[in-house]
Order: sequence, then C-alpha cells, then structure tokens
Amino acid sequence: MKSEHLKSRLTTKVSELLNEQIMHENNISLQYLQMACWAEKNDYTHASKFFYKQAEEERTHMFKLIKYVHDMGGDIVIKNETNSPIRTDFNTLKELFVMALACEITTSKAINHMVNYCLDDKDFMTFGFLQWFVLEQIEEEAVARKHVGLFEVMEKQEGMAIHMVDLAIGKGITA
Repeated sequence: MKSEHLKSRLTTKVSELLNEQIMHENNISLQYLQMACWAEKNDYTHASKFFYKQAEEERTHMFKLIKYVHDMGGDIVIKNETNSPIRTDFNTLKELFVMALACEITTSKAINHMVNYCLDDKDFMTFGFLQWFVLEQIEEEAVARKHVGLFEVMEKQEGMAIHMVDLAIGKGITA
C-alpha cells in the first residue's frame, strides 16, 4: 500500500467532490436561512419555521460529510463561495418553495454525480456512505414537490387564501 493511503483512504478527486458537497450544503443552508427570514418578515410564521428547520438540516448534512472526510483521513478545505450568491429578492411565498425544490434537485444531481464517480472509481466505502444521502434526497424532493403542489392547487381553486397554505405547511400537511 502506498504511503499516501496510510494518511487518507480518499482519492484526490473523491476528496474534492466531498469538499464541494460540504460547501454546497453550507450554501443551501444559508439560502434556506434567508428564505426563513423573508417568510418571517412577511408574517408567514409556519413557513419561516419550516425554512429555519431546513437550514439546520442542511448544516447537519454538512457536518455528516465533514465527519466522514475526517474519519477517512481526508482534509477539509473551507472556501468562501462567491459563485453561489444567496437570493434575497422574493415576491411571493410560492417563490420560496419553488426555489426550495430547485435547490433539492440540484443537491440530488450533485449526490448522484458523487455516487456515480465513486462506483466507477471502485470507492465502495464512500459509495456506501453516500447511500444515506441518496435516500435523504428522495424524501427532500418529495416534500418540496408536495409543497409546490399546494400552491398549484390553490391557484386552481377560487377563494382559497395563501394563509391556508401557510397553515397547512405548519401542520405538516403536504398536498
């Protein structure tokens, strides 16, 4: 076994991909935090609680990745991401949830890319570790789709107030 493998079980490319995902999870957490602030400022109490919770969940995902990289002897390189600006200019509550779905789809694509690379590279330990994220993304995308679906139902029904959507989100009701 080469001496560099005694230090880290991760190849340079896998380490880079994991570090990129760590930064992605951080950026998504910050975006959800901004979305929570917008919702709270606009008196969407339940939506703000939802997005604060989502922000914390993304940070948890980030720390899970960090722990894995450390456990495998890898290095973490935290970068100040300037190419992923945080959006602040929302006009409607629906925009937040459409963006949340887009964020989750982007995350799923990044996870799938890592999983595919690890499989091709025969890095079965990282491949196995990433399966938790694959399953998590199924749930995250489903919830986001159901929330967007609530708005689509509302737009088709006369007289249904946006406040009802906010209440449904707070009660965990999803379409």
